[in-house]
Amino acid sequence: MATRNRIVLASASPRRLELLASAGVEVDVFPSAIPEEEMPGETPGDHVRRLARDKALFTAGRTEGRFFIGADTVVVCDGEIMGKPVDAVDAERMLKKLSGVPHEVITGYAIFDKERDDALCDAVTTRVFFKPLRDEEIAAYIATGCPFDKAGAYAIQGGAAHMVERIDGSYTNVVGLPLCEVVEALRRLGAMG
Repeated sequence: MATRNRIVLASASPRRLELLASAGVEVDVFPSAIPEEEMPGETPGDHVRRLARDKALFTAGRTEGRFFIGADTVVVCDGEIMGKPVDAVDAERMLKKLSGVPHEVITGYAIFDKERDDALCDAVTTRVFFKPLRDEEIAAYIATGCPFDKAGAYAIQGGAAHMVERIDGSYTNVVGLPLCEVVEALRRLGAMG
């Protein structure tokens, strides 16, 4: 890919890379290394938009390219912002909280255009409904190791698919990147034909 219009994904997520590839978006990967801490008084939407923008800008300052895609996903249940679990106990706590109740998956995305020195930022929300989970289901899922790098301790595209009764909104958003919105934003910015 020519450096002039090179698109860089500021994420190590294989799911985000696969989603972009499925839409024909060629990207190079250069993960950001910023802390994903919440700021006081920040709404979940503000939180993910800020982190997405910070990730894109971090990477833009460290590698060549023109367009830099940053993203951050959180799960919100009863007002709690759930990022990635810190350990098995935290994963179990999250999954028990999600059991049988609806929650929201919010992904913020940012596309920074280095040539214009401007970023397009937004967030997409999907409502997810889990079935009531049995303790043994939760334990078996945690034993797979899958929950540990996922917001809310689950991956809809993997071993947790059987836990989801339904979703209202973007499926790819729950996977980690609202693909329709990101591809359209790339087109608007001139990154794609």
